[in-house]
Amino acid sequence: MQLGWIGLGHMGVPMALRLRRAGHPLYIYNRTESKTAPLVAEGATSLRSPRELVEQSDIIFIMLADGKAIDHVLHETNGLLASDLTDKIVVNLSTISSEESTQAAQLIERAGAAYLESPVSGSVGVAEAGQLVMLVGGDKQTLATCRPYLDVLGKESIHFGDHGTGSSAKLAINLLLGIVGEGLAETFLLGEAAGLDKEKLIQMISLSGMNTPLFQGKQDMYRTEEFPPAFPLRLMAKDLGLITDAAKRYTLRLPLAEAAHEQYEQANTGDQADLDMAAVYLSLKK
Repeated sequence: MQLGWIGLGHMGVPMALRLRRAGHPLYIYNRTESKTAPLVAEGATSLRSPRELVEQSDIIFIMLADGKAIDHVLHETNGLLASDLTDKIVVNLSTISSEESTQAAQLIERAGAAYLESPVSGSVGVAEAGQLVMLVGGDKQTLATCRPYLDVLGKESIHFGDHGTGSSAKLAINLLLGIVGEGLAETFLLGEAAGLDKEKLIQMISLSGMNTPLFQGKQDMYRTEEFPPAFPLRLMAKDLGLITDAAKRYTLRLPLAEAAHEQYEQANTGDQADLDMAAVYLSLKK
């Protein structure tokens, strides 16, 4: 199978590199061409449009920031829907709403391709290690065809059901992520306000039942108050917006989701937007 990859942001680069380093021929497209350099250095072929990429690929992976970017790649002059998608497979790895994913599936399948959604749980370091959890929605047979490649990207693929279910699962797990991030920030602020030593607070959390791989991965950020982006705060704010919108559609009241969304949105308006999501701590501290 010839593989194509669209989207080389924080997560796209390490994920695409894993496929290339596993020996798969890889065609790539990114609107900002300079971001293709790490892949080209590993033998991937950079193309000038999604349409050119479709012509060379059997399976097209998309890893973009939001629904607007997906819409652009679908509908631009030389986009996916201007291409011959007959018998192709499009795998959407992006975090978007279940409605956006379902609409994309309808358009892509109408154009002759199969569609699989597989947003991921995990950040940059997890992606580099191939330890992502793939949250899949779509046809079982399409999943079976794509599984060898998903197995390169992640440690487990969980099939939730039809189109839209993988996206719903991603929003559910990111709700927990946002709440935990907010809780850690408030824990440190409360302890520090009481005069407790930060290093001992880190030790306490690490030895407690509240210790998690997430905390272990981010403890140095709290220690140094430097937050290099494993998962940018602006994307956490975006996802919490999708989550609160979904809650309204389901007529659910999710008070922690609402509170977290408010705090991350406040942080997103400042200079923390491109820092890691854990930088909500800095916003609250101010």
